[in-house]
Amino acid sequence: MKKRVVITGLGIAAPNGVGIPAFTHALQNGISGIRHDSQLEELQFSCQIVGQPQISEELKAQYFTELELRGFNSKGILYGVIAGMEAWKNAGLPINENPDWDSGAIFGAGTSGIDKFRESIYKIDELQVRRLGSTVVAQTMNSGISAYLGGKIGLGNQVTTNSSACTTGTESILMAYDRIQSGQAKRILAGSTSDSGPYIWGGFDALRVCSSKYNDNPEEGSRPMSASAAGFVPGSGAGAFVIEDLESALERNAIIYAEILGGNVNSGGQRDGGSMTAPNSIAVQRCIKTAIANAGIHPNEIDGINGHLTATTKDSLEIENWTKALERNAFDFPYINSLKSLTGHCLSASGSIESVAAVLQLYEGFLFGNKNCSDLHPEIAALIDPSKALIETIKTNPKIIAKASFGFGDVNACVIFKKFEN
Repeated sequence: MKKRVVITGLGIAAPNGVGIPAFTHALQNGISGIRHDSQLEELQFSCQIVGQPQISEELKAQYFTELELRGFNSKGILYGVIAGMEAWKNAGLPINENPDWDSGAIFGAGTSGIDKFRESIYKIDELQVRRLGSTVVAQTMNSGISAYLGGKIGLGNQVTTNSSACTTGTESILMAYDRIQSGQAKRILAGSTSDSGPYIWGGFDALRVCSSKYNDNPEEGSRPMSASAAGFVPGSGAGAFVIEDLESALERNAIIYAEILGGNVNSGGQRDGGSMTAPNSIAVQRCIKTAIANAGIHPNEIDGINGHLTATTKDSLEIENWTKALERNAFDFPYINSLKSLTGHCLSASGSIESVAAVLQLYEGFLFGNKNCSDLHPEIAALIDPSKALIETIKTNPKIIAKASFGFGDVNACVIFKKFEN
């Protein structure tokens, strides 16, 4: 019999809300976190709007000592520590004096400390290598985020960082699920983070996949599933979970936000239409089907989908893949939404931030609306009933939500969340 795995802690640093209360309020009320960025305008980016968490100096001081903040310049680690520590506290868990051998961290990242890298490169080129400081390596190594969290909490189980483009956050949840399922850990702090700034977003702007038509109307810029979608809005942040075996959660009388039924991770091998930047549709469908089989449910049991849906030309193809994988279309299709309408595309953090949103919908009993989607793309309207792409938040009682992420390199991940019932 499979070990049941549940979520007992949530944490978030999102463009439209830092902290679970603010983020929940933003979801329920359709509050966008997309803003104009004067630096991108000065640098002559085509897309000059972004989704970036608003972090005050006071909030930084709650999570980092004065000594830690001296020479600190890694936004990804900043977001990840804030989200991860909130999830740990939210789960009612202590900061350990000795290593907690039963608890670990699998916390993903795309890159780490890109601004610190830039700063260091300039100092080295100016023959100032001795002035780099003692924390450059910790801030710029890819596993910096998991190392920071492991040290702040005292984690004694596996402490590692995964990295798989836009699937990173969803993959980290499934890696934590597998480790707990196999009995190698009681709980894992899982999630992902993404750096922010022009050195992260510049490559996407150069690819011409970013929205450039709404620089004067930032909140209208991210338009997943819309006929007037003009590319994705770059974003950043972090989402975090405490994932735990049910027996341990019940023993300590923890709040349980949702159950993880299972999931799947795969790759299309960059074959059959798949490439570095495009998905292999057969692999996407296979990932969803296998996730459902692994979860032990029927496709008809899925009440909602939190899609990847980036506001690019691939949105229609994603919906088509969902209809084929579930064998559900028209009015029989589940409700579907994309958090990117409110946050932009948070890259390596997208899967974890969007999964926090999916779990909150189950726990609080609602489905959030898709902002900027009153003009549903006709190719999507031909596949599903337009009412299934919610425009406004509705109060309801979803029992099962499927969350999927698809990333550069033709990689896919899908996880199935269920409202907890003991």
